[in-house]
Amino acid sequence: MQKSRRLPAWLKMQRASGENYSMVKHVVAENHLHTICTSGNCPNIGECWNAGTATFMILGDICTRACKFCATKTGKPFPPDPQEPFRLAESIKIMQLKHCVITSVDRDDLPDGGASFWGQTIKRIKIVNPDITIETLIPDFDGKPENLQKIIDAGPDVISHNIETVERLTPLIRTKAKYKRSLDVIRYISGKEKIAKSGFMLGLGEHEDEIIQTMNDLYSAGCKVLTVGQYLQPGLNHMEVVEYVSPEKFKEYKSVALKIGFSFVESSPLVRSSFHAEKHLKG
Repeated sequence: MQKSRRLPAWLKMQRASGENYSMVKHVVAENHLHTICTSGNCPNIGECWNAGTATFMILGDICTRACKFCATKTGKPFPPDPQEPFRLAESIKIMQLKHCVITSVDRDDLPDGGASFWGQTIKRIKIVNPDITIETLIPDFDGKPENLQKIIDAGPDVISHNIETVERLTPLIRTKAKYKRSLDVIRYISGKEKIAKSGFMLGLGEHEDEIIQTMNDLYSAGCKVLTVGQYLQPGLNHMEVVEYVSPEKFKEYKSVALKIGFSFVESSPLVRSSFHAEKHLKG
């Protein structure tokens, strides 16, 4: 596969502007919140913020891991802000969201990886917004069941954990996370009768048989909702794109995934974990 430097036409992104975009930007800034939309250089920030929604990132914006695909800052994080759950819950109310997606940086510096803080945040959001549905996009918490259970006990509607790439490439792009551990996380979530969701990227040099194997592995672990998107290099120190996969090929993979048995599949170049997340409750 030849490396391509120029973005193909199908990766054109929606311009970020308009009344809703300004509202989201103001609420996030005013309440000192973080979003993966900005920290992760998400290509869908225009579409999502224009629609008046965002994926909130708790526990700060500094990650203890340094994965080769991710634009989030890495280093020594600040202590968790005890007021963050309150500000986030009120911000969601101001934005009048019916469904919200919460994610976080990895916090390997904390005894439980931040799981208790996660639980407090989810509960506070539900108190202030009693009719809301919540998706949590969580780290692996080192695969420890007691930490995963804290998320489950807080009662989110969908629990997502991304496997990110095929097994062969995992050690090259994920610093501490492990392929089989991510599968175990999905397996634990689904075993507790929660909607389990995961996603991975294409364009890192994976082969078709590996993609299908990853789908089968996730499905066998109990994953019901799958997202597949194009990897885009966020910076010069990150993994280079090996291939820009065509929209037609993404459609093929969606058909394969649905035949395998997934309840809901998002598969196209600009798809990211929280893209059209409100639809994933169907899982």
